[in-house]
Amino acid sequence: MITRPAAAVGVSFVVAGPGDPELLTVRAHRLLANADLVLADPEVVDLAQQINSNEILVGIDANGIELSLAARTKVISDARKANKVVARLLSGDPVLDGRLALETAAAAKSGIIFEVAAGVTSLAAAAAHVGVSLTGGKTREVRVIDADVPAVDWASHSDALVTLVIQNAADRIGEITKALIKAGRDPQTPVAIVRDGGTVEQRSVHSTLDAMPNAAKLAKHVGNGIVIVGETVGDRTAWFETRPLHGWRVLVPKTKDSSDELQDMLISFGAVPFEVPTMSVEPPRTPQQMERAIHGLVSGRFEWVAFTSVNAVRAIRERFADNGLDARSLSGIRIAAIGQDTVEALNAMGIRPDLTPEGEQTTAALLEEWPAYDDLVDPINRVFLPRADIATDTLVAGLTELGWEVEDVTAYRTVRATPPPAETREAIKTGGFDAVVFTSSSTVRNLVGIAGKPHPSSIIACIGPATAKTAQEHGLRVDVLPESAVIDALAHALAAHGAALREEAAATGSVGWRPSRKRAAARRRAT
Repeated sequence: MITRPAAAVGVSFVVAGPGDPELLTVRAHRLLANADLVLADPEVVDLAQQINSNEILVGIDANGIELSLAARTKVISDARKANKVVARLLSGDPVLDGRLALETAAAAKSGIIFEVAAGVTSLAAAAAHVGVSLTGGKTREVRVIDADVPAVDWASHSDALVTLVIQNAADRIGEITKALIKAGRDPQTPVAIVRDGGTVEQRSVHSTLDAMPNAAKLAKHVGNGIVIVGETVGDRTAWFETRPLHGWRVLVPKTKDSSDELQDMLISFGAVPFEVPTMSVEPPRTPQQMERAIHGLVSGRFEWVAFTSVNAVRAIRERFADNGLDARSLSGIRIAAIGQDTVEALNAMGIRPDLTPEGEQTTAALLEEWPAYDDLVDPINRVFLPRADIATDTLVAGLTELGWEVEDVTAYRTVRATPPPAETREAIKTGGFDAVVFTSSSTVRNLVGIAGKPHPSSIIACIGPATAKTAQEHGLRVDVLPESAVIDALAHALAAHGAALREEAAATGSVGWRPSRKRAAARRRAT
């Protein structure tokens, strides 16, 4: 099969659809990623930034006014004259509302050669993500109506065998349902309001024509959205909004070298993760001690090497690479490790640890398993401990008591990041995040140091006992603590906690089950 080069034409019109990067077509994603310049509608700038690290322009001028069609076309034309690969990212359904046709016609008139990467339509995505069909054997026709068009003739849409998909209608539900009932639609016709359909911010209300106005008021939703009217709306299979963390804003304090595994898992459970860098991992200021230790590994100076973090494994691997070495340099040396992530990092190097704690992945648990030094069995009594510059001396003291001589070496430094933007700090302090997920003690200390303590209404999840202890020392209530100190278990534990809150809310008849939503409801009651 011949693979066509990405952005071979030079200019591409990319349809964003609902605005979720997971719903872009493969072609659209590739075109965006390979563009030298992305000209994006304001609504989808964040989407462009997630995919493209090059130049991104917003389709507005210095005064915040949307660029005219001629101005946008000139930007594209000038970029092509500079031999730049351009992607024009359009929000929503430009095929349906005609914006795409206008843009491509202007490009063609200017002599610009282009291609189009169509996307998932927002209407289809919204229906799919609330679990309804638009025909489903119960209706014979689908009509798309724009409620912004003046004087819609609702009497012409009274046929029960027609499914109506009404754009820009969510905040006009009262007048629309009244007009449809007056036109002859059965008051018991199923209706759904869907806002932000197909994204992790999706919210929907399901009722009937006569009951929907009251149901919408109770839901307290506001903002633009679509309304779906028809018999098929009553036959829905809910799946998207029932995910345990749907719509949760989850703060993820992270290091520079953290993986995306936690973020990906949170998204799969329905959350909206917000990453805040809290620290970066850098080489030690004086590398001579590490150099001596590496030579000691090669020359047989050590009986054991103890890895207490993924960063320690990474530091050794990088130092090996600098010296033309590989995992064979650890041959004959016994390896100890704390944490499943650390073990997996060693496995990736082709190393299987000889000793790991069976229960809690902590320094204390490792010491309980560690054998005492025996000069009749152990030819060498030295242990190499590569670690962070701010690590505690617990492991060193424990090994020394067992008769081992520990060579404690700073393998990497943790440097506190700059504070996040003011709006993020405000959200952290005022309960704007439903949960905060800590993956190490360092992320606790550094987040509090650069942004302040999370509000008591935020759920606090910690990866392990040591991290939980640090959180408690900083005055935080720990709500979620997984049985094993690994990313997978942490994400599942938070999801289980969210599911329990959902069930509790359902049992008590509460409308809001997200922590931030409950707090907002409490504020409304207080006023």
